[in-house]
Amino acid sequence: MLGPVILAASRSDRMRRLVSAAPVTKQVVDRFIPGERVDDIVPVVEELTAKGLELTMDVVGEDITTPEQAAAARDAYLELVDRLKPLELGTRAEMSVKLSMFGQSLPGGHELALANVRPVVEAAAEIGTTVTLDAEDHTTLDSMFAIHEDLRKDFPQTGCVIQAYLFRTEADARRLADAGSRVRLVKGAYKEPADVAYQQKHEIDKAYVRILKILMEGAGYPMIGSHDPRLISIAQELAHRAGRKLDEYEFQMLYGIRGDEHLRLAAEGHRMRVYTAYGTDWYGYFMRRLAEKPANLLFFARSTLSKG
Repeated sequence: MLGPVILAASRSDRMRRLVSAAPVTKQVVDRFIPGERVDDIVPVVEELTAKGLELTMDVVGEDITTPEQAAAARDAYLELVDRLKPLELGTRAEMSVKLSMFGQSLPGGHELALANVRPVVEAAAEIGTTVTLDAEDHTTLDSMFAIHEDLRKDFPQTGCVIQAYLFRTEADARRLADAGSRVRLVKGAYKEPADVAYQQKHEIDKAYVRILKILMEGAGYPMIGSHDPRLISIAQELAHRAGRKLDEYEFQMLYGIRGDEHLRLAAEGHRMRVYTAYGTDWYGYFMRRLAEKPANLLFFARSTLSKG
C-alpha cells in the first residue's frame, strides 16, 4: 500500500525539498547512486567489471522542460561514452536512457527525442557497446517503441524495456521477441491506473512469468530485471527448458541491492549486469527505488532514526 504513496511523492516538489534536506538522505542515496559526476562513476565501472560483473549506466534525470536541457542530457551521455572508450569494455558497459530526458514530453517531443538519442546510440556503437531505451509511464510507450524500431534499422542491437504490470505487455513481448532483439523485462515502477495495469503483486508476478516465457521461447535476447529470488529461479528453469546457453540471456539488478547475489550469479557463469545510475537529479529515481521494495523504505527509516 505504501508504493503508490511514495510514487505520488516522487512528483511532489514539496517532498523533494523535504527529502533532499534530511540529514541522512545522502547516506541512503549513496547506497543506490554511487556518484554525481562521470569522474565519480569511472572507478565504480572498473571495480564492478574487475569482479566479473557488467553494467548498464543511467544518467539520472527526467523532468526536462526545455530543449536546452534535453541537449544537455544528450551531451552528458556523450561524455560518458568518451570516458568509457579507453576502458575498452565493449558491451560489458552499456547505457540505459529515458527518452523523457531527451525531450519526449516537449512540443514535437517524439522527433526531438529521436534526434537527441540517435547521436548517443551512434557513439555507443563506435566503442562497441549499445543503448537500451527505458520504459516510463504507459502514455509514452508508443513513442518509445517507434523510436526503438527506427533506431534498430541502423543499430539492431538497441534494446528496450517492457513492464510486466501493463496489460499490453504480453502482446509487446510477442512482437519484440525476434532475432537480434534485446528486451529487458521488469515489473514496473510507475503509478498506473487500474484500466491499464495490474494492481496486485500476485497478478504482476504471474504476468512476469508469462511474459518471460514468451521471451525465453523467442529468438531474441532476454534480460531479466528482477531481484526476486523466486523469479530468478523461474528464469533459470525457463532458460533451461528453452535450451538457452548461459550467454543467451542475462540478469540485471540495481546497484546497491542484493550485491552478494550479483556476485553469486556471475560466479555461476551467468551474465550479471548492474543497473548503475549517477547524476545530480537523483530524486525521482531514488523515490521509485523506495516504492519498489518495502525493505528499501525500512532501510531509509532506520537510517533516519539512528541519526536522530
